[in-house]
Amino acid sequence: MNTEELVRASLREQAAATPAAPSGLADRVLAVRRRRRGRGVAGAAAATVLVLAAAVGVPALLGSSDSDSDSDQGQGPRLASSVGHGDILRHADQSPPRELIAVGDQAVAAYYTSKKVEQPNHDEITTRTYSVLDQKTGRYVVDARWSYLAAAPGMRTAAVLERELPAGRIGLLDLLTGRVTRWIPVPQGVGAVSFSPDGSKLVATTFAKNPDRSYWSLKIPVNNTEQPQPTPCRTGFAVVDLAKNTVDWHALPSFTGPGGRNFGSGEDLLFNTDGTLLYEPVNMEPGVYYRDLRGRKVDVPAREKAIDLFSAPAGLSPDGRLVAGGFAGGVRSTATQVLDPRTGKRTAKLRGQELLAWADSKRLIAWDIVPGGGEYDTRLVLVTLGSDKEVVLSGARTPKDFSGGRWEPVFARR
Repeated sequence: MNTEELVRASLREQAAATPAAPSGLADRVLAVRRRRRGRGVAGAAAATVLVLAAAVGVPALLGSSDSDSDSDQGQGPRLASSVGHGDILRHADQSPPRELIAVGDQAVAAYYTSKKVEQPNHDEITTRTYSVLDQKTGRYVVDARWSYLAAAPGMRTAAVLERELPAGRIGLLDLLTGRVTRWIPVPQGVGAVSFSPDGSKLVATTFAKNPDRSYWSLKIPVNNTEQPQPTPCRTGFAVVDLAKNTVDWHALPSFTGPGGRNFGSGEDLLFNTDGTLLYEPVNMEPGVYYRDLRGRKVDVPAREKAIDLFSAPAGLSPDGRLVAGGFAGGVRSTATQVLDPRTGKRTAKLRGQELLAWADSKRLIAWDIVPGGGEYDTRLVLVTLGSDKEVVLSGARTPKDFSGGRWEPVFARR
């Protein structure tokens, strides 16, 4: 029995023993495996604002695909991600990919593999190893310095965290030179980072402990074996304004449901589709909380009511008219769906297993099962509204968790 099946069985047992646990909990937890799980601690409600000493303008810092695309015009070096912009760049024989995969405005800026490292006291730490696009060569290069990486729009810059989590600073990595051009101190300790849609801000989720550590002292039985468990440890978040050079921190303990239980919810905060609010996915009803940039709960925006990043990470289409939906296939077939973002009603059904990113307002990058493969034998494909065909973008991943062949893409707009 593989890791996903073990976790599924364990969570079903917990759900059965807990009246407040929602139906489908195990499936939702597995659908968001990429997110962290941990235990929350109480924090002060006051905000902390740090004004950064260095003054670096956002355009100069992040770059853009437009300004970097033509060195002949004196607008900077040509980025590998700008070559064939708008075309389909695919490598169906490569898994993990060695060369750039991109469709339209969307590209795989990096990918990572994960492994569990057992500690002397039987705790486990899940570690990531990133392979990052080298903007000079167009090839993915292993960069083992980072525990966490998020790519900015334009793919000139990435936000990175050093190996020891929680990290005391955020690095801004130049994807053309491979050097960190700036360090941003966050004394509360960062475990995850994400850019706003326009690249002008970062949201850094802060933790009291390493959110990727599972503790033997919290072990639970899973099919006659014992496994260490993570502990909720989020303390809050910081909004980093790259233009104003400020770090604005607010307390926000880990999400807990009835009885104070965390139910394996992801803790990392994301910006919403227009960058004015924060999005907090949870594994309990209502499934998500929206917050303002100070952490206060607000109503879900009308055009984002149907967004569910647990089951469909692609979210809202670039033109705002559609939203990616969850799995719509059967026992022996795969299918996905897109929805009306305001009503949640299905507007189209198309191929694929999980919708990951919009290439444009009609095409999406998805995982799908290889012909004759099992549920976890997946590869990247391109699916199109109004078409029953798909274009293969990568080779198939291995179904074995925590192995070198089980990789997760990091997307960015190029």
